[in-house]
Amino acid sequence: MEIIFRPYEQKDIAQLTKLWNHITEEGISFPGDQLLSEQEASDMFAAQTLTACAVDGDEVLGFYILHPNAVGRCAHVANASYGVKEGCRGRGIGRRLVQHSLEQAKAHGFVGLQFNAVVETNTVAIGLYKQLGFRHVGTIQKGYHAKDGSLRDILIFYYLF
Repeated sequence: MEIIFRPYEQKDIAQLTKLWNHITEEGISFPGDQLLSEQEASDMFAAQTLTACAVDGDEVLGFYILHPNAVGRCAHVANASYGVKEGCRGRGIGRRLVQHSLEQAKAHGFVGLQFNAVVETNTVAIGLYKQLGFRHVGTIQKGYHAKDGSLRDILIFYYLF
């Protein structure tokens, strides 16, 4: 397997939409609860500063979206979301996606990368972010309404370049 990282292409939209919707349906990490049509997904991916894919040949194994965390005077801090295809998890693709997004965020002029809502039960992501130098800067108690109906804390992480 030779994984390359590149900006998404229109030919990736069907796979990206399927992956996005699968993670949304899981209801354990993404904040959204509505599935996207391919057109809605295409519009959303196009609106990002960067949507990048981890691919092996024509197969999308994972992706991230990178964009300003806020507008105006706070637009110099980035935000990102990541997704790894279910059968590809645990192979280091997520780590490489985060590392790539850090490089790209800096290259796009951002001064840091902030995660607003890392669900407390997403221990793999939390461990990865800490290993890569992110700082846990806050907790929102019961800030995430999981698909199973439970309320879970969300953690805020920050990485300063």
